[in-house]
Amino acid sequence: MTTNKTITSPIKSDADIQDALMSNPPRRYFTRQRRKLSAQERRQFANQARVYLNKLNARLPSRAKIGLYYDGFGELPTQPILDWCLKMQFLPYLPVVGSLGQHDKRLRFVPIFQHKLINIPTRIHNLGMKQNHHRRLLWADELDVIFCPLTAVDSFGTRMGMGGGFYDTTLAKSYRARAKKPLKIGWCYDFQRTATLVRAPWDVPLDAVISPSGLRWF
Repeated sequence: MTTNKTITSPIKSDADIQDALMSNPPRRYFTRQRRKLSAQERRQFANQARVYLNKLNARLPSRAKIGLYYDGFGELPTQPILDWCLKMQFLPYLPVVGSLGQHDKRLRFVPIFQHKLINIPTRIHNLGMKQNHHRRLLWADELDVIFCPLTAVDSFGTRMGMGGGFYDTTLAKSYRARAKKPLKIGWCYDFQRTATLVRAPWDVPLDAVISPSGLRWF
């Protein structure tokens, strides 16, 4: 695990927010490490992480609705999450951006009917991510679990996202309401786990993170 440490002083103004964000490790620090991995190494790390998915089973209802995502930018592969869903007869979903207009950042989720992510017909969003389209869309609070992509996560569940703000916007309402679902779980390499990140006012923390070295609840 990396041991980057950052300032944790309270954030009170726009200037404080900007200073706080600049005090976090830059995203490229982590994305460069992801790009160095071969496809075989990514699959190996994903297979190490997948064994910890079973530790979630006792917390979930039968036919649980699970949100996952395409790993299109060198992230820890998410196919093992889909494999786990199919094995446990959970219902997997993928996020859709812009279903309510290009300026709406709230994600909605489309069901997966394939056994392999690579076989799902997709379109490339203008931000570069793959996404599927379907008329049966769910809101985030209708899911039991959402696996959230991330650049880094700290020991308190603070998540450094990909920079678009989609997941923080999507999950803000349920987080403020202290809703029990969806559980917000990170899925990442061990080098993406760091000691401390500054949490900005809009950041929605994770409930847990799974990496090749284990499952940690916050």
